Amino acid sequence: MKSPTLFLHEILADLGDLCGTSTQHDFKEIMLRVEDEGLSFLTITLPTFGRDLEKGLDRGYVARDLFQGFYWRGGLPRLFGGFLELIFARKGGRLLEVPSIPAILAIRQITLMFAKIRLDCTERRIQDAINGYIQCEQDVRVADSLIRDDSMSRFKEIGNLLWNETFQSVDEDIYYGRLIPRHGPGSTADRLSSNAKWIMQEWTQRLERYFPHWEYLIPSIRPHLLDKIDGVDVLEPGAERPVRVITVPKTLKTPRIIAVEPACMMFIQQGILNCFERELSRPDGPGQFIRWDDQTPNQAMALEGSKYGNLATLDLSEASDRVSNQHVRALLRNFPNLAGGVEACRSRKADVQGKTIRLAKFASMGSALCFPFESMVFLTVIFVGIEQALNRNLSKKDIYSFLGSVRVYGDDIIVPVDYVSSVITALETFGFRVNRSKSFWTGKFRESCGKEYYDGHDVSIVRMRTALPTSLRDVEEIISTVSFRNRLYKAGFWKSAAYLDSHLKSIGFIMPIVGEQSPVLGRFSYLGIDSDSVYLDDYLHAPFVKGYVEVSKSPEDNLDDYGALLKCLSQLEIRDGSFPERAKHRPWSELPGVLPVSSEHLLRSGRPSVRRIKLKGAPAR
Repeated sequence: MKSPTLFLHEILADLGDLCGTSTQHDFKEIMLRVEDEGLSFLTITLPTFGRDLEKGLDRGYVARDLFQGFYWRGGLPRLFGGFLELIFARKGGRLLEVPSIPAILAIRQITLMFAKIRLDCTERRIQDAINGYIQCEQDVRVADSLIRDDSMSRFKEIGNLLWNETFQSVDEDIYYGRLIPRHGPGSTADRLSSNAKWIMQEWTQRLERYFPHWEYLIPSIRPHLLDKIDGVDVLEPGAERPVRVITVPKTLKTPRIIAVEPACMMFIQQGILNCFERELSRPDGPGQFIRWDDQTPNQAMALEGSKYGNLATLDLSEASDRVSNQHVRALLRNFPNLAGGVEACRSRKADVQGKTIRLAKFASMGSALCFPFESMVFLTVIFVGIEQALNRNLSKKDIYSFLGSVRVYGDDIIVPVDYVSSVITALETFGFRVNRSKSFWTGKFRESCGKEYYDGHDVSIVRMRTALPTSLRDVEEIISTVSFRNRLYKAGFWKSAAYLDSHLKSIGFIMPIVGEQSPVLGRFSYLGIDSDSVYLDDYLHAPFVKGYVEVSKSPEDNLDDYGALLKCLSQLEIRDGSFPERAKHRPWSELPGVLPVSSEHLLRSGRPSVRRIKLKGAPAR
């Protein structure tokens, strides 16, 4: 408890200097609240203050319905009153004509910095999240039954205008067997190691119809290789392995719920995803609205919306879990091979704490197709809403006229302010929930894809992701804290960065000044590298520095025989055949969906079970 509060004192001092206001009383009040409420004050209660500030900025005033649970004095909350009076008038709470941008940034940094520290929740909060997941299933079923026929009809027609060419191409890929499946680095419901996935012994009857196991589980249809798959168990629908629903740390308030897919399902999902990535990368297609490999267009549009007030940023709650399988089936109704292939690799059941439930949602977070299809469904619904506002049927030309003003990145949505009301109505008609506390369109505040802006100014904050390390054994925390320190330094929080330097030094961590491309876990400085700590390497004749370097290794996982051949050929096919145009000017390992392969990938594979650091000499830049 001591380290976060002492560190907060340094942040307050930095921001007090920035805004020319005292923060001593703020620190004392925070300390008292932490003593009474514990760490949850910093991670749960204090972030509500930051969110209420954003609501006040959006509507143009603050009143007693905001900042509940905090004492008020003279028309504004007492906590951070020195900052707040630079933003709102004490009498009446109205937003000042020219509010202080540094003060807005200061309050957001102080209140939201600890909101997303990855900590384990209490058992009660974990159970509440699981119960919410189950309840969401019931909500999806109810929402499906409430969609009117005319709304679904327009959804299908607009979906056809948007995705016809994309779906047709992927449909042909499946029909002609051009799919190139692959495995990801994550865990699977059948708990196979990373390389063991390439010698799977489990398939499903549903997959068999569109993706015969004898075509996809061996590198070539030769008699001696066909013998290798004699033992593959092709499961009937009732015997299929369900996805395994688990929780992983997200914040102290709530965990993240993900579904771990069976290896055979993920294998084909990744192959279909590969096809979509190729099609949506085309410069003249609908990928201009939803490309999921780059957040910067959303961020640029959020900046524009904050400056000119023409674009709104919307956020959805439980976005992926509320995309119904019926939504996806409606989009794919004219493409039998794609529809059948997607349905075949979609898990129908989930294992939730030992109880198997049937899924109405299309897929949970964890499926390779979850993010792409939620983006496509949301974009289609957005244009349903725009069409309703215009009161006429949209043409393809109409749709593409919204390039630069409509964009979707998962549940981060940007639409023109003039159509917000109609778009929200359409989203709710199709069973989605707009998180109004994180959606902005009336004021000058906007947020999207991790960036926040007010009136054209960047007011994004630097977040703390883990607790501070207490010894050199806390490798995860050390790596995160070094990154956090450097981001604070670049943001101008000099005292805070110095405090972290001192803290890391106190546990014996050596942190020299290094360049941003150095593998050494070191300090970034605008003053440049300290020449006293640099030496010339005898072999490379390049500047080296002594510091800690991450040396984590993938676990031993030997793969040989036909599985090794299949893995290598799959990587070659992805490199040579999937992205012919872009491969001319980008390294294949940098293409979307292509996993980098080490020279030892047949001996070691998968995510390291333990992260390690080692003190050694390494390039200083």
